[in-house]
Amino acid sequence: MYSISDVAKKCDLSVYTIRFYDKEGLLPFVTRNNTGNRQFSENDLEMIKLICCLKNTGMQVKEIKQYIDLYMQGENTS
Repeated sequence: MYSISDVAKKCDLSVYTIRFYDKEGLLPFVTRNNTGNRQFSENDLEMIKLICCLKNTGMQVKEIKQYIDLYMQGENTS
């Protein structure tokens, strides 16, 4: 598991940006430990990298959230 500062370094983002993405609902998959700190798995890192790629294409946060919501639903989306 990675801390938010570990993820910031690995993904070349600021801690503030990761917190913003979480607040905007882009990181519903991130868990918290018993003290309330975010903890990130290897899969979470891959999703954050995907979010960065989508952001780099010019997608707005609202559109990325829709994508993440559909992704989280799995194959049941239509």
